[in-house]
Amino acid sequence: MSGRNPVVFITGASRGIGAAAATLAARDGFDVAIGYVKNEAAALQVAEAVRRRGRKAAIVQGDVAVLSDIARMFNQAEEQLGPITALVNNSGITGPIGPFSRTTSDTIEQVFRVNVFGTMESCREAVKRFQERKIPGAIVNISSVATRTGSPREYIHYAASKAAVETFTVGLAREVAVDGIRVCAVAPGSTLTDLHATAGEPERPSRVAPAIPIGRLAQPEEIAETITWLLSPAASYLTGTVVQCAGGV
Repeated sequence: MSGRNPVVFITGASRGIGAAAATLAARDGFDVAIGYVKNEAAALQVAEAVRRRGRKAAIVQGDVAVLSDIARMFNQAEEQLGPITALVNNSGITGPIGPFSRTTSDTIEQVFRVNVFGTMESCREAVKRFQERKIPGAIVNISSVATRTGSPREYIHYAASKAAVETFTVGLAREVAVDGIRVCAVAPGSTLTDLHATAGEPERPSRVAPAIPIGRLAQPEEIAETITWLLSPAASYLTGTVVQCAGGV
């Protein structure tokens, strides 16, 4: 690996927090593999933003809810950029906003497939590669302030999935610390992305902002700064930690 730039693979990086993390990681010296599910045009735009910062970029299509896609995405990223040294598990879905009693079983299953199984299997793939190559890799999993609020009347199932991610993060971090691998999580508060519209309530930002002590929603770049800091040498003694980035909630 001598002479190579560090390489970060970011899932769900074609928009929102993932896209912001990709551009900031490039600023910090990473070559970036941009994972996306459907929106190739958006992924290409993020790749161009990475290249404008003087770093290499690759886009890799796949769905972390599909087990066979995960190893393929890692392989394609490494074919273009070299060995992955960091992973950001940013892919996540909520399903429609509403009371739990009206949430379908299909929605619950798909949320757990993406948010929990997708995160776990991506971590397994990264850790395997780090250990085989003796890379002191770093992983950042994306949680949510919902783990502490429970998100009643909105998406309790999503909150539960992110609580699983946090527990998994702590356990995995303690297991692989002996290999020099760090695993942390970031728990964002409400952020100005299209997640709200996708969940069926585009006006949710204006509804929830008054309840946030800092008085507004986060910009994606503010969450991304926390993510990229955790990947950096400045966070070399942090592992098994969930960083709350939620404006005081």
